[in-house]
Amino acid sequence: MEKVIKAATAAALIAAFGSASAADNKAECVALVKKAGEFLAANGKDKTLAEINNPKGQFAHGEIYLFASDYIPNWDSNKDRTITLAHGANPKLVGKDMTDLKDADGFAFVKRMAEIASSKAGEGWTDYKWPNPVTKAIEPKTTFTKRVEPLVISCGVYK
Repeated sequence: MEKVIKAATAAALIAAFGSASAADNKAECVALVKKAGEFLAANGKDKTLAEINNPKGQFAHGEIYLFASDYIPNWDSNKDRTITLAHGANPKLVGKDMTDLKDADGFAFVKRMAEIASSKAGEGWTDYKWPNPVTKAIEPKTTFTKRVEPLVISCGVYK
């Protein structure tokens, strides 16, 4: 009986603190994007991209990291582009056109982020599935995206 009570107590604590942790992580994402915007204003685009790319830099916190892109509307060909300029977890993505990238369920999440960045509000959240750099598993993720001229800066948290 004592083992059952300990197990139930542990499960309740994990559930209670797990929820708070997810909310804290979302708040950390918003704060990191804001901090990157301030860094951009003070240091310029090149230094900001270098700092986002730095895996030990101020914008990388394990599975919480920033990535930056340049959303380029292309009115002539009706083909918008979203090029990754910096990625705190996967440097192989830098320079890649991510426009048509879809998650494991076929959702075009990069296009959704571009829509958010080009909206009047210029910021918002997108839910999709993405490989977690810590667990290496594909997991549900929600990402905060904000237009911070001349970049689009994003930060996500695994659910």
